[in-house]
Amino acid sequence: MVPNFAPGALAGLKVLDLTRVLAGPTCTQMLGDLGAEVIKIERPGAGDDTRGFAPPYVPRTKESAYFVGVNRNKKSVTLDIAKPEGQEIVHRLLAECDILVENFKVGALAKYGLGWEDLKDRYPRLIYCSITGFGQTGPYAPRPGYDALIQAMGGVMSLTGEIDGEPQKVGIPVADLFAGLYGCIGVLAAVNHRNSTGQGQRIDIGMLDTHVAWLANQGMNYLATGENPPRLGNQHPNIVPYQVFPSSDGYIVLSVGNDPTFERFCKLVGQEALLADPRFATNAARVGNRQLVTDTLTPVMRSRSTKEWVRVLEEAKIGCGPINTLKDVFEDPHVQAREVVVEMDHASGERVQVIANPVRLSATPPSYRGAAPVLGQHTEEVLAGLGLDAEAIAKLRSDGAA
Repeated sequence: MVPNFAPGALAGLKVLDLTRVLAGPTCTQMLGDLGAEVIKIERPGAGDDTRGFAPPYVPRTKESAYFVGVNRNKKSVTLDIAKPEGQEIVHRLLAECDILVENFKVGALAKYGLGWEDLKDRYPRLIYCSITGFGQTGPYAPRPGYDALIQAMGGVMSLTGEIDGEPQKVGIPVADLFAGLYGCIGVLAAVNHRNSTGQGQRIDIGMLDTHVAWLANQGMNYLATGENPPRLGNQHPNIVPYQVFPSSDGYIVLSVGNDPTFERFCKLVGQEALLADPRFATNAARVGNRQLVTDTLTPVMRSRSTKEWVRVLEEAKIGCGPINTLKDVFEDPHVQAREVVVEMDHASGERVQVIANPVRLSATPPSYRGAAPVLGQHTEEVLAGLGLDAEAIAKLRSDGAA
């Protein structure tokens, strides 16, 4: 995909980014992709923790792939907010910013006079988004939050893994990602409220809260029955057959979403007799006889290759798909047609590849104005914009504040 440099839907909004690692940067990158100006504050000499989450590095650069993937469309400013000089710069920036996003431990920013209670009266239009492991209240509020910890405490690990195997976390940090995306949703809601009232507000995002929120049908299954859903491996808790089956040369996902589709499937594979069997006749019956359905269909699905099944099932409009490696994903013709990879110019002089923003807006699409910055890349530019001259900036650097 050719980078888009159009202003974006959030052009005119300015974000002070006091986040690091993944949940917070996910939120601020989304805001940046949609057009907001994002100023990322990083520790002098060290920067965001994820700068050190390597290898792998982006080819021909010294930047970690992890950092580059979640920090585009941001300006990097090195600043030590523990120092009074650094705090003064933050206040100068806040006078120009609409939104502050932070993911410090509960109460940590208050030590520097930068907590919500410290700022809300001084900057009444400020939208202040805090993303923490457990939110601002409750007995766990002081605890640090980590993705695997939240996946464990939030229940998804009890649902993920083979039936007789140990609990498993999801292979990507979904707890972090969902917290960041819910944070962005909260910010956008607060922006609309401020447009109507002129008032800012606090947004309190707890990773555990957001994790429980996306338990979705499994969470509702528990609330409806009072019973803990079992681990089902690659099977669906409410629909059968909707699972992984072995093919003659690998595996395939078969997704039979309703009874008419199951009827078409049975006729397609020569299993019409199953339709007269009450154990197979309805989805509810199939859920109640899950193992029988699996045992009956496994030899059928082993009779053809994955590629053959995909062709035949797609022709019959029956949900299916191969289990792709990431190489397969990025070489998939549909994925390529959707242009999910963007090449951007990096400060190293190299072109870097990043995964595109998936939000497709017809009038104000996401923009790709700048690749993830090198540490402190925009310090002089931003500080000069606040009115500091070269001598003042040099003094901040010599004092270790920038």
